Amino acid sequence: MAEVIVVPFRRIAIGNYEEFRQPGAFKAALSELISTLIFVFAGEGSGMAFSKLTNDASTTPAGLIAAAVAHGFGLFVAVSISFNISGGHVNPAVTVGAFLGGNITFFRGILYIIGQLLGSVIACLLLRVSTGGMATAAFSLSTGESVWNAFVLEIVMTFGLVYTVYATAIDPKKGNLGIIAPIAIGFIVGANILVGGAFDGASMNPAVSFGPALVSWNWKNHWVYWAGPIVGAAVAAGIYEIFFIDHSHEAVPTVEY
Repeated sequence: MAEVIVVPFRRIAIGNYEEFRQPGAFKAALSELISTLIFVFAGEGSGMAFSKLTNDASTTPAGLIAAAVAHGFGLFVAVSISFNISGGHVNPAVTVGAFLGGNITFFRGILYIIGQLLGSVIACLLLRVSTGGMATAAFSLSTGESVWNAFVLEIVMTFGLVYTVYATAIDPKKGNLGIIAPIAIGFIVGANILVGGAFDGASMNPAVSFGPALVSWNWKNHWVYWAGPIVGAAVAAGIYEIFFIDHSHEAVPTVEY
């Protein structure tokens, strides 16, 4: 029997800087900006609203459930409205995972991430203005939670998210399962918030962490919310690409998602 050698991330496509000038790439990045704005406005705004209504009791069990529901619903909508334009990433970690699998070029991915970060910042600025100057809370670690605990937690939670994206949205064999991709993606984020929200806020998304950190200018342990999700996304993409996606019949690698 011939030996089969599996090369992870063999389909990575770099693209070129000309993509920055392509109307389609710009429209996709704008779609990511708008979707991320809507998602962050709903998620971050729900926490601010709950704090106002409960005298800063957003870290209670009820507050955690409210955050999970708001983020799950918000992400479901955000992915749905951009799915046919950009692929509905709404998350730099998802974009990194898609890039590693050869589903989006490097240069197009950069445009997506810029759009996602801008969308998050704009959402937080709009929240500050529309709430009379209320602070947008940056993600932070709970008492007793170390940065390495949070790092592992973000890896595991983002692994689950990106693996779900691959299974329901990227896999060529998904068939009709793609119809429920936005629901599944929203559900896994909501479920993970119920797990990790009490420990480190359960980001799973560098853009979601970046906007509040910039607007509140609080960068403490911010690296965790980039490093953890990116590592988790890379692991999920690697496992799914190596073991579950069959590209043997593809003549030309897909470079867009």
